[in-house]
Amino acid sequence: MQRALRNLAGRIASVCVALAVCGPLAAAEWSVPARHGALHDILQKAQAGDVLRLAPGDHSGPVTVDKPVTLDGGGAARIVGNGNGSVVTVTVPDVTIEGLTLTGSGLSHETLDAGVKLTKKAHKAIVRNNRIIDNLTGVDVHGAREANVSNNLIEGRRDLRRNERGNGIYVWNAPDLLAEYNTIRFGRDGIFVNTSHKDTFRNNLFEDLRFAVHYMHGNSGIVENNVSIGNDIGYALMFSDRLTVRNNVSIFDRNHGLMLNYANRAEISGNRVSGGGEKCLFMYNANKNSVSDNYFEGCPIGIHFTAGSAKNTFQGNAFIRNRTQVKYVGSRMLDWSTDGRGNYWSDHPAFDMNGDGLADTAYRPNDMVDQVLWTQPSAKLLIGSPAVQLLRWTQSQFPALLPGGIVDNAPLMHPPVRQEPNAGVQG
Repeated sequence: MQRALRNLAGRIASVCVALAVCGPLAAAEWSVPARHGALHDILQKAQAGDVLRLAPGDHSGPVTVDKPVTLDGGGAARIVGNGNGSVVTVTVPDVTIEGLTLTGSGLSHETLDAGVKLTKKAHKAIVRNNRIIDNLTGVDVHGAREANVSNNLIEGRRDLRRNERGNGIYVWNAPDLLAEYNTIRFGRDGIFVNTSHKDTFRNNLFEDLRFAVHYMHGNSGIVENNVSIGNDIGYALMFSDRLTVRNNVSIFDRNHGLMLNYANRAEISGNRVSGGGEKCLFMYNANKNSVSDNYFEGCPIGIHFTAGSAKNTFQGNAFIRNRTQVKYVGSRMLDWSTDGRGNYWSDHPAFDMNGDGLADTAYRPNDMVDQVLWTQPSAKLLIGSPAVQLLRWTQSQFPALLPGGIVDNAPLMHPPVRQEPNAGVQG
């Protein structure tokens, strides 16, 4: 009896091992020749979990992936669309698209034709290590949860005017998306977020775009360690709450490095904006934000602060060689130091007699003359007159005469130390 039981137990164990080996892990691998129609045929035959290895060369698209499989191009295969719709459309969860060149989408903004379209059922899709070239939109993440778009080169249609192009990555209602280590060029916006929450965008490189990252109605997202070079605006945060924007770089962006428009309760920290854009940071009706340890350097205006923005805190920022460090027109007196720590101002000729790292005198970036010039530009004709110089000297000697504006009561003697991000496609 005991021997029979041992034999039965052995057979059960053997069956369990066989099921483990031959069950879900025993996915088939398909070799897909670069022949017209071959990819479509094998997609029809493939089962869940299978891997389709595409041979080097051109494969005909568009294709729809309606099974949880992997399409692997090995870095040498291309899927070429016919100019209609999206090149690859994913309609089920757990699909991986990697190692491919994807090109030839349609040009319909209504249907958001893309190199890769992840529909609302394409949850946990992975799009990585691809070249997504000359499509209207690069990757359209349209309702898919927990998708991953990483290490792709995404370049738009340079034969179209910028406003006719699509976005590099279009995000709609796609919570918990991770987009990282992508290089995005020649589109309208690099990443455009429209009503999507808890997404993360990090270590991406953006060039030759309108906006690098454009947030609209997206809450609790993270934008970190990205680099924006030569775009109209680096990071445009609009109608969104509780964003974390940290350790990003904006270089030579033409209008604004950072823009907050109806963006509230954001953490803006450790970013660097430099290179002559119109404004390093523009804040319009943006409230309860924390702005700390950023570099604002070499802009005509360091920060333009306007339209009733209230209850924002500023601490540890460096304002370096901006023509106008701060532009604020208002009657309120705002202290830009927090918990006894203010900001560094490159034009503040101060001393630190006790060696505590704080300047011994407060800093005021604007005076009454500045406010007159902003509201009455024609008054610039009088800027060199003895009367204006006397007014400025009087205000400096009698601070009680100063109108409402920005004051830093604990300015720093040295700027904060920051580390540059490592962004873009990794080799």
